[in-house]
Amino acid sequence: MTKLVEREDGRPTVVLGVTGCIAAYKACELVRLLQKADVRVKVVMTEHATHFVDPLTFRALTHEEVAVGLFDDPWDPIHHISLAQEADVFCIAPCTGNVLAKLACGIADDLLTTAALAVTSPLVIAPAMNVHMYEHPATQGNLDVLAARGACIVSADEGYLACGDVGRGRLAEPAVIAEAVLGALRARDARPRDLEGVRVLVTAGPTVEPIDPVRFVSNRSSGKMGYALARAAQQRGAAVTLVSGPVALERPQGVSFRGVGSACDMLGACEELFPAADIAVFAAAVADYRPEHAAPRKLKKGRADDDLECIRLVPNPDILATMAARKSSGQTVIGFAAETEDVVPNAREKLARKGADMIVANQVGEGLVFGADTDKAYLVTSSSVEELPEMAKDDLAHAILDAAVALRA
Repeated sequence: MTKLVEREDGRPTVVLGVTGCIAAYKACELVRLLQKADVRVKVVMTEHATHFVDPLTFRALTHEEVAVGLFDDPWDPIHHISLAQEADVFCIAPCTGNVLAKLACGIADDLLTTAALAVTSPLVIAPAMNVHMYEHPATQGNLDVLAARGACIVSADEGYLACGDVGRGRLAEPAVIAEAVLGALRARDARPRDLEGVRVLVTAGPTVEPIDPVRFVSNRSSGKMGYALARAAQQRGAAVTLVSGPVALERPQGVSFRGVGSACDMLGACEELFPAADIAVFAAAVADYRPEHAAPRKLKKGRADDDLECIRLVPNPDILATMAARKSSGQTVIGFAAETEDVVPNAREKLARKGADMIVANQVGEGLVFGADTDKAYLVTSSSVEELPEMAKDDLAHAILDAAVALRA
């Protein structure tokens, strides 16, 4: 269990790590925003960070000693451990590419990285660097590694950078980082951490099946349910991987992300990721059929009318059934059923046919479910049917995960 060291006033403590980046001055505003939310802030800096902002500045803002060196507190010979234990949330903002790489590899060669390696509370990371450094595959890989371990990644913004380049790499606005930190504190207090050490795979959104480079076959799925499930699992301590079709949603923070297009793309990602999953929730609305042949160029009206008037469709792979057939002992597989009628009987039939452990069934059509922020569902297993009232999809996600935890008990 995480040890929390709180002051007598009961305020939560955020340990704020500041690294050597031109955006280090923005950490001062972040401190103020957290303090306005009644949070105690302690700052730990890398040696390079002190060249951008003097530790005295943070000491004046926080009224706390600012930690820099591993041995700068003679009264605390294991300073990195005490810092880690004090943190209800450990936030690093800005986080340079160098420190990001150290965190991903578990390198601990200064006070900040040593404390980060010892921390067991939520970790929030806000990277900032040159656009080419940020987009480098090594950096993106490090971000994915940390997200898969449960870190909350506050993605860098796009804009004019200090080096003169324009692109993604700017530190996110302090208000955005503050909200991520406060969200981590709220999640810690509001939800059980009953998925600590559990690996969860979630699929979400529609798939798109190309007719040509311009047109495609798809469906109305917004991805909101799958994204809510990924957020909820991350809040409960799971290491989450989200495989998503094209949607207009922000990626959940702290979640490893894999974007796909077609059903075959999604199947390939699931075949790679499923063996490592303890719980797999297949919430994506996978297109049942795809065009047999996708034209390499746009089919022009008036020139390719025969091809446009008759598009031959072939079945897509059944991802839920394929993965459920490969399920090993200890794995839990959950599928979804969107029905326009006979919701529960159809869900029971699908449960048996697909080989899943549970089907989440709901009624669609006439504005129901797709694109909505609320949903009413049935949780169908081989031994029971639980009818849930209409609720926000974020709350429904936790209800589904409650059921998943019960199935694993």
